[in-house]
Amino acid sequence: MASNGLAPRLLEAYRSRVTPALIERFSYTNPMQVPRLQKITVNVGLGEALTNAKLLEAAIQELAQICGQKAVITKSRKAIANFRLREDQAIGCMVTLRRERMYEFFDRLINVALPRVRDFRGLSPRAFDGRGNYTLGIREQIIFPEIDYDKVERIRGLNVTITTTAPTDDEGRALLRELGMPLRAQ
Repeated sequence: MASNGLAPRLLEAYRSRVTPALIERFSYTNPMQVPRLQKITVNVGLGEALTNAKLLEAAIQELAQICGQKAVITKSRKAIANFRLREDQAIGCMVTLRRERMYEFFDRLINVALPRVRDFRGLSPRAFDGRGNYTLGIREQIIFPEIDYDKVERIRGLNVTITTTAPTDDEGRALLRELGMPLRAQ
């Protein structure tokens, strides 16, 4: 991590290259209007953790390796009888990244992990939520180099939500493209 006092390289790129480009494109009058990354949430849902508690422990450990931060257990909010789910049962884990860790994770995601996806042709530009935030699903946790393939018991997917301060999808899309996110052309 950036414990040596230096800012992550993606944060430096944001300050030096992305901010002026977005000010020019959207003609902002104040630099504080420029959208920025607010947080990145990495979530693993484990429905099968209801029957096997060891799966949850393995997922927490892998998520901590991927993100460099301890994962938090997520619990069910209400009981659903069809899924044999009771209220307050552990059903997954998540990590919320901010500041330097967020920029370092985002850098590793777009430059190391996503290029390792089989038949990767870019990310869908339509996965925005209407408020400039982007969510992508990753089918296999093994695309991250921190995960030792030989020690993986089960392949599991994860969701990555990138929360920005952009008020519109168009501004959020421009921000992520400038940061190097491989979004396909529409």
